[in-house]
Amino acid sequence: MNEARSMRLVIVAPENLTADPEADESVRAEAERSRMLRIALLESGFNIVATLPADVFLPERIAQIQPDMIVVDAESQGRDILEHVVMATRHERRPIVLFSDDEDTSHVRAAIAAGVSAYVVAGLPADSIKPVIDVAMARFEHEEGLRRELADVRGQLEDRKVVDRAKSVLMNQHGLSEQDAYSRLRKAAMDKGLKLAEVAQRLLDVTDMLG
Repeated sequence: MNEARSMRLVIVAPENLTADPEADESVRAEAERSRMLRIALLESGFNIVATLPADVFLPERIAQIQPDMIVVDAESQGRDILEHVVMATRHERRPIVLFSDDEDTSHVRAAIAAGVSAYVVAGLPADSIKPVIDVAMARFEHEEGLRRELADVRGQLEDRKVVDRAKSVLMNQHGLSEQDAYSRLRKAAMDKGLKLAEVAQRLLDVTDMLG
């Protein structure tokens, strides 16, 4: 199975899209564009597992379905729907691709900053759908890797601060040198099977309790 066929997509779109001949012309046009987008996604080998409205149940539904990517299909309501999608994925980030007929691109920068991996204005040829989705996924994975690296660095800096504070406590209370204080913390961590920062934090907690 190739990568495209293994990718599960959820489409988030307005509830009122209809191809009813009696519907407003703009509504019918958007319904047809939406239909063509779904056909293009399916023909590109992607698995559309659900089409959901942007309502209060969206976070729960996305959490249950666990899609690989969210496709936002909207025109004039794109910004409102996008806000719902971003809120629904704030605790568990997922790549988001926005397809829109709205030619006002003034809010593209804000959409990208909010977490959109790709912003596509109408008129994209069907044979370009897969490259857009692939690039959006690659960009998302790259950004998530950078986020993890940044979080690791921040965590290491925080751990270092905790260890330094614990060393200072030992040095002041027991007249130890910095190296001896570090060795004592390290031995305690090895004896208890804990990380050095965890032992240091416990020492600081006890020190704070005793005043």
